[in-house]
Amino acid sequence: MNEQSDVVADGYPRETDRLDPSVWRICSVALFGSLLAQLDATIVNVSLASLAKDLGSSLSMIQWVTSGYLLALTLVLPLNGWLVDRIGAKALYLWCFSAFTLSSALCGLAWSASSLIAFRALQGISGGLLAPMMQMMAARAAGRHMARVMGYVVLPILLAPFLGPVIAGAILKYASWRWLFLVNLPVGVLAFSLAVLFLPSDKHETVRRSLDWIGLGLLSPALVLFLYGSQRIGEAIGRHALLASVVLVSAFLWWGKRKGDRALIDLRLFKGKVFSASAITQFLSNGVQFAGQMLVPVFLIQACGRSPAEMGWMLAPLGLGMMVTYPWMGALTQRFGIRRVSAGGALMVLVATLPFLYLASSGLDLFVLMPALLFRGMGQSAIGLPSISAAYASVERRALPMATTSLNIVQRLGGPTLTTLCATILEWRLRAQVGEPVALNAYDWAFLLLCALHALTFIAACRLPRRIGHVDERQKGSTRDPR
Repeated sequence: MNEQSDVVADGYPRETDRLDPSVWRICSVALFGSLLAQLDATIVNVSLASLAKDLGSSLSMIQWVTSGYLLALTLVLPLNGWLVDRIGAKALYLWCFSAFTLSSALCGLAWSASSLIAFRALQGISGGLLAPMMQMMAARAAGRHMARVMGYVVLPILLAPFLGPVIAGAILKYASWRWLFLVNLPVGVLAFSLAVLFLPSDKHETVRRSLDWIGLGLLSPALVLFLYGSQRIGEAIGRHALLASVVLVSAFLWWGKRKGDRALIDLRLFKGKVFSASAITQFLSNGVQFAGQMLVPVFLIQACGRSPAEMGWMLAPLGLGMMVTYPWMGALTQRFGIRRVSAGGALMVLVATLPFLYLASSGLDLFVLMPALLFRGMGQSAIGLPSISAAYASVERRALPMATTSLNIVQRLGGPTLTTLCATILEWRLRAQVGEPVALNAYDWAFLLLCALHALTFIAACRLPRRIGHVDERQKGSTRDPR
């Protein structure tokens, strides 16, 4: 049997027990988009103070370099599924990568804080369309082997938060801040060339589906307002933005249900038992991960009096735990099944979060903190990949672009929702304890809420299927081919 016998006409490998070598090529090339976006975001986030100083801007102004990027990214995210159907995954990937690289060059040439913010917004538009592409192309190429392949492929992305500060520090020490963005150019050119050579063409799969302008006009502003409001929940404008986002989302749900398969997001995907269970698990797991990433550093700095530099190495076991576990996801899911691995990971994170209740009451103990963070990282990495694999395996191939967009929207809603919830509880308790020397009891409340959310994640993961099987029976026919 020659190497091409397991490859279909579109260039993607067939669904067989043998993992075709082309899968690794496709997923590795698709990885560049997520890696570059994650690395770029980390570099910029840790460089805001230097950017404010060099551009003569206030910190409140320059933070829009990050916020503007995120808002623009969120605004265009719902368009991803429609664009993949319309022009194809490879074409969209190439266009977005070109735009991301060009906007990086514009950021490097910015002459003021305002121009930099504007160019970062342009970068966010291409980044928002690029964000779900790796998952979708990996799901197409790897099929039921997705957990195994992604377990290795995402490792470089996990290194981005650690490499970002190192790269940013070296650039700011030896070169101009402009190289924070110009460094993307050689990587972008290399990634574009590899994508042209190795990503399979899918032009024959494109369909002329009309854009749901009303759905786009409801959902995109709703997501932006939700993100903006969750970041400013303590202000009246933030609460008004959240209220407006709830109204718009409700209107979109009504419109999407009425529109059916012609809607911007086909809501009938969520009627599938497996897909809905995976979406809920993704919402909760992504939410508690972001909430934990907010709570633990704040606890170490404010309640324990540690410096940001000390906090950095204290959090290292968290990333180490994730990197240790990810490569084993394929073998673990193949042996124990989706449900056991994902639910087991959620249970491990819950158990590893309980020691923070002790730390909040008794004070910092490194012999408790380090193992807790290590096991949190190991558990977190075991929840996401199996549940994502189950979601994509439960839908028909032609529904993958829509499924990828839907899951990415759900994931992005989970982070700010649960982070805002935990931050609100913490702020409420801290205000109630003004005058006390150390408000440890406030962190007790916050970590108790985090434990409760981890328990909900475990319950959601228990609803996942035991194994990846065929397309969910409830899903069949729910995404009628627009052709």
